[in-house]
Amino acid sequence: MNSMNPPKILPWVARKAGISDELALKLWRRAVSEAEYLTGKAEGSEFWGLSVERFLAIVEDEVGNVPSYNLTPAPQMSWMWRHQTRMSMLSLLATQNAYRIWQNTWDNMCHPQKKAA
Repeated sequence: MNSMNPPKILPWVARKAGISDELALKLWRRAVSEAEYLTGKAEGSEFWGLSVERFLAIVEDEVGNVPSYNLTPAPQMSWMWRHQTRMSMLSLLATQNAYRIWQNTWDNMCHPQKKAA
């Protein structure tokens, strides 16, 4: 995906935040620019994760700065993104730890002399 192509969730976020698709696209481009500046690259999971995180934060800031005449506040979505990222990192950490245990057990079975040294 090209870094300037907006994510498919952009119109949904715009509707939930009560902003136009055009403004959401403008905010997305700003978020991508900031993420590229901060990561030093325009691709990769770190870049995309930061792009989405920055986009949601910028949308929340924008909605907070625009007077709203409806009675229901726009939902705060950046917490959901951070929570999802934390949960996926925990899964990766658990997998890494399981691999290390398996590798240590295998090494101890195949090379018991290492343990004595």
